[in-house]
Amino acid sequence: MDNKPIIVIAAVVAVAGLAIAYYFHSRGTLPRVPVATQPSAPPAEPAIEHPVPSPSGPTEPLPALGDSDPAMKDALAGVLGNDAVMQYLIPESIIRHIVVTVDNLPREKVPFAKRPIVATPGPFLANGDELHSTLDPKNFARYEPMVSVVRKLDVQRVAQVYLHFYPLFQGAYQDLGYPAGYFNDRLVQVIDSLLATPQPGGAIELTRPNVMYVFADPKLEGRPAGQKLLLRMGPDNAAVIKAKLTELRAIITAAPPPKR
Repeated sequence: MDNKPIIVIAAVVAVAGLAIAYYFHSRGTLPRVPVATQPSAPPAEPAIEHPVPSPSGPTEPLPALGDSDPAMKDALAGVLGNDAVMQYLIPESIIRHIVVTVDNLPREKVPFAKRPIVATPGPFLANGDELHSTLDPKNFARYEPMVSVVRKLDVQRVAQVYLHFYPLFQGAYQDLGYPAGYFNDRLVQVIDSLLATPQPGGAIELTRPNVMYVFADPKLEGRPAGQKLLLRMGPDNAAVIKAKLTELRAIITAAPPPKR
């Protein structure tokens, strides 16, 4: 980043301060500021780590966030294909649901009602009984149709859609309760969390304390929701997702992911 504008502003402030001091000194008095009424400095806003690049040319005006579904749907159809959009996308509050889902992937749970895509079809498959079971590799096939769409993605075009609509993503993120937050920084954090998903060797053990299966290993069960989803998808599907996330991260940060 060019620091010249910051240096110029700092110099102007310093010169103005000296001029005010000289003015009051020449009159034989300086302004008295009661300590009790001196305003405290406002809290510093968090620094932006990964600013999105500015558009290089003229861009079409964006709709309001509440009116953005048709434009976002058309943009995604141009990248994913109309059939994939019709099959997988929930065409309501698209940007808000993407933002909510992204923000919650590193947390324990992702709100089901706020997901931007339809649920994966088919029952969850496990081998064994409620007390001792393992994740059935046949379960991975449930995710293969959607992963095949991801495998064909042109990540550069995905990034172009994201950057074009970024002001709306940012507005939706602030509406979540992060008025000083920066969504692109949060997205990078989430990508890094997903890329850190381990790949256990051998069968993954499960248990069923109630209706739902959970990982028998407390370390796996304690991992973020996004990582547990990648574990349930199987190593081959997870590798495809991780490869595309690595590409996207490089574009929106101009930097590779940290070494692990």
